[in-house]
Amino acid sequence: MILMGISDEAGALVEVQIKATRELGWNFLEARSVEVPGYPKANIHDVESQAFDILERQVKESGVGVYCFGSTIGNWAKKITDPFEPTLEEVSRAIERMQRLGSRYVRVMSYAVEEGTEQHEEERFSRMREITRRFLDAGITPVHENCMNYGGMSPAHALRLLENVPGLRWVYDTGNPIFNNDRSKPEPQPKQDGWEFYQKVKPFIEHVHIKDAYWDTEKDEAVYTFPGEGQGYVKEILGDLKKSGYEKGVSIEPHIAVVFHDTSVSSSAEQQYRSYVEYGERLNKLVAAL
Repeated sequence: MILMGISDEAGALVEVQIKATRELGWNFLEARSVEVPGYPKANIHDVESQAFDILERQVKESGVGVYCFGSTIGNWAKKITDPFEPTLEEVSRAIERMQRLGSRYVRVMSYAVEEGTEQHEEERFSRMREITRRFLDAGITPVHENCMNYGGMSPAHALRLLENVPGLRWVYDTGNPIFNNDRSKPEPQPKQDGWEFYQKVKPFIEHVHIKDAYWDTEKDEAVYTFPGEGQGYVKEILGDLKKSGYEKGVSIEPHIAVVFHDTSVSSSAEQQYRSYVEYGERLNKLVAAL
């Protein structure tokens, strides 16, 4: 397994993300949002060109590689009814920058879940086919995350997406089923079963996000934990991957000190950094014990 982390959870600055990666003994990071002094923080495919030039130099001088781009392409903040052109522009920027950094994988999603029953499936499949084609033509593998998007609505939706988008692969997130309803089932919809979801998409997995939590029924919210301490089947999934000969990426996304899509969750820079490193150290121990 190639261990790494979604490094903006260690800190916003690129040098901080590199420092945390090195402290954990890892050779790669998964880049999502980045900040270069003097330039606004943004996703790695959206940061200003001059800032990316600086970032590229810092990364290459450090010897740390960028294994995957955690893009915002088709994510939970984008609607399937929005124009498609901005997505294609993101794809083009991502490809150019990934080729400069030698990155092999890009995380994508299949747009936000629509209210009601109409999910515009054919439009989603059409867009995802074009996104996938463009990345594959550039020698890059797009991996879809089971998150708050069409493909994350249930294992059945994930398989339908994969069936309709040849070449698309999967990044399985261990923590997301804990707070997502299984939308293939009638009301009142239960939360998803993480082990079931993992088993259904296992043949398509090219990358893994390690996140763990338990569902607090009284507060009606997910409470994030260190890996192996929640309901994400982290130990079981890591063990199963090991038995299967899995040798690709495993990336931490702690959510303990900061949550990417929830600005109400915050901490000091030092707390954020130390929490990230501790999370990574615990993953190192879990993997070493397999």
